[in-house]
Amino acid sequence: MNKIIKTYGPDPIALCKEWLAEASASEINDPEAVNLATADARGRPSNRMVLIKDISDEGFKFHTNGNSRKGRELEENPFAALCFYWKSTRKQIRIEGTIRPVEEAEVDEYFAGRSKERQIGAWASAQSETFEDEAHMEGAVARFVKKFTNLDQIPRPPYWKGYRVDPHAIEFWIANEFRLHTRFIYRRNKDGGWTAHWMCP
Repeated sequence: MNKIIKTYGPDPIALCKEWLAEASASEINDPEAVNLATADARGRPSNRMVLIKDISDEGFKFHTNGNSRKGRELEENPFAALCFYWKSTRKQIRIEGTIRPVEEAEVDEYFAGRSKERQIGAWASAQSETFEDEAHMEGAVARFVKKFTNLDQIPRPPYWKGYRVDPHAIEFWIANEFRLHTRFIYRRNKDGGWTAHWMCP
């Protein structure tokens, strides 16, 4: 049997969950935060931090404003990369794959579970757009607070989306002395299974 499979198991999704659970017990802030890298239609890259809301066999899920730069780039070029890094555990996971939109009903359910303040923020912020001073955002928030004052449930903005990264490759990294780090990668097979290989640090 492949030594990686024997040591870490045949399922890299399960290993991702295990490492995230470990980090959740020790990381000071946002262990579910990942760096999300996207590119536009011309291949020009950009990246930023997002929060992963679910890890499953369906992929790595996050939510965002679809009108933002990342949302526009995901429409133009449906490939993305994620990178977890936890200082407290000295571990890293890199994921590469394709983007799939999350079903509308699931996005509605997620949005309904957000705090009212965050729901208002989603309406008030034209994410990635510029403005002149803080009064702009303060005024936008105030307008939507007033608009939704008498509603028990604030509706989801039509541009608020959910996305999943369907992984083609998942690379794991563990810090060691002298920069001789443990590094291995799982690649998806055509049959849906995974093949694992060691990588030089």
